[in-house]
Parts: sequence; C-alpha cells; structure tokens
Amino acid sequence: MMDWTDRHCRVLHRSMSQHVLLYTEMVTAPAVIHGDRDRLLGFDAREHPVAVQLGGSDPVQLAQAARICEDFGYDEVNLNCGCPSDRVQSGSFGAVLMESPALVADCVAAMRAAVTVPVTVKCRIGVDEQDPTEVLPDFIARVSAAGVDRFAIHARKAWLQGLSPKENRDIPPLDYDLVRQMKATFPHLHLSVNGGVETLDDAAEFLDGGVDGVMIGRAAYHTPATILLEADSRIFGKGLARTAEEVVHLMLPYIADHVAGGGRLHHVSRHMLGLFQGRPGARGWRRTLSEQAHRDGASTDVVLRALEHVTEKAA
Repeated sequence: MMDWTDRHCRVLHRSMSQHVLLYTEMVTAPAVIHGDRDRLLGFDAREHPVAVQLGGSDPVQLAQAARICEDFGYDEVNLNCGCPSDRVQSGSFGAVLMESPALVADCVAAMRAAVTVPVTVKCRIGVDEQDPTEVLPDFIARVSAAGVDRFAIHARKAWLQGLSPKENRDIPPLDYDLVRQMKATFPHLHLSVNGGVETLDDAAEFLDGGVDGVMIGRAAYHTPATILLEADSRIFGKGLARTAEEVVHLMLPYIADHVAGGGRLHHVSRHMLGLFQGRPGARGWRRTLSEQAHRDGASTDVVLRALEHVTEKAA
C-alpha cells in the first residue's frame, strides 16, 4: 500500500470505522532513524488504533526504529516480510526475508526488547521456488519462538524473479487452505489472512472459518464505503453507522485545516475518489475532484461541489 495509506487516507478510513486496525505505509528503519520523522511518522490522534509497518533486516536498526515509533504513539509495530518490490529485494527486506527466518527471529526479538507495544509480522506463504507447505510453518514456528504471537499472512507466494510487484498481486495462486492449516497447527497464535479479500462477506466467511482476523488492502482503498462503513456493525457488532455523505462532511474540517496549513486539497481528496463507487453520481464526484482539487486555492468548496453530483442523483 505504498503511496496509498498515508495519514490523510487513514483519517478518512477512521471516519468510516471506529474499530478496524489501520496500518501505515511501509517505512524503512534507516529512514525512520535518519529521515524526517514528522513527515514519515506523524499522524493524527483520531487514527487510533493504528499500526506502523517497518521494513528492514538489521536487528539493531529495527529496534531503534521501533522505539522511535512507539515514542510517536503507535499502537503496534509490524515488520513487513511480504512486500515484493525491487527496492526491498535490493535492500534485503520485505518478502525476501521469507528466506531467512532465523534473521527475522533475531529482528523481532530485538524489536520486542526495545518496545512495550505489540510487535507483529506480515508475511507471504513463501517466495520463488520455496514449497509453502514446508516454508510457512517453519517460518511461523521460528518467529513465534522469538515472541511474536500475531501474524498477517498474505496467502500468495511472491515471485521475486520474473514478476513485477503488480503481477505479484494477482498471478501466483492464493492458498487460503494453507493459512487455515496454519491456524490449526498454531491454535495459540493470532493469525490473519490477507490477499484477494474484496467484500465483508468474504471477511465474515474467513472469520467464521476460524482465522482470527482479515487484512483488506486494495478493496478497502478503492471501494471504502462497501468495506468500512459496515465493518463496525457486521464484524465488531458495535459502532455508529454512517453514510458516505456524512463521512464527506466529517472530513471538511480536516481538509480546511490541512489547506490552511499550506497543504493541497488533492493530498486528501485523492483518497476519497472511490467513496461513492457504484452509486449514481459517482462519476461526477470523481471528475470534479480530479479536475479541480489540484488548483491553487482549492478547498472544501470543491468537495461540496463534487458532492452535489451524488446528492442530485439521489434526489
């Protein structure tokens, strides 16, 4: 979810659900240590609960970065062992860490020693020519022995040689049964399934089938109303139900503050394009935001004009 789940996206998503756990984009440990921390890690208090996702393979660096993230107030620190991009391969982190479970165990042990918040892991079922039925249980066993008790498993192998990161989202087949087998093998661990989950019906089916959680990425981003507006009531059994129109109005003060502080409307509105996906007027909503949000001085007035396309169709 690089370049997607930034702080503005997370404020939008939190306005739609009180209870889902939100994740940051992956940020590397060296960037946290040496970079602009406020830009990389700063977030709005309304985003809680929110987890920061770290990339790295050096236990000392990851421990230092985890401590910095905890000081910023994050509720969880997640080590990414699933991203297949070229950059993570060259940096020996992300999905390539599936080949080094002992190193991952060292990393999470160092991170756990440095912080008091939960340290969790997001992983693949394997990479390249690995046999997931052998690799995944060994990986989970070694890493959980280092103290991690929560894993989010992307149920798709990552091909680091020969496939692009985009192709890695679709081409290798999903193996949900293997994730279910891991829950049976490690009943004491909290295991979430990730990959290809597109609806709340899918999520509910997984939860009813015994997994502990469901991580939803692209569907929650592109069609947030269909996932997040009903998540509290359907999955958590509590929370206030809101409409997409109400969410827009809830975002207006945040947008006004962002613009007043020197930000641009499109920094926020680009995450709102799919809010009315599938509804009459959605095209006008998207077109207005896409065409006008980049203009100098654009602010909440543009959002309200865009909303008129939806309300007029509803009327």
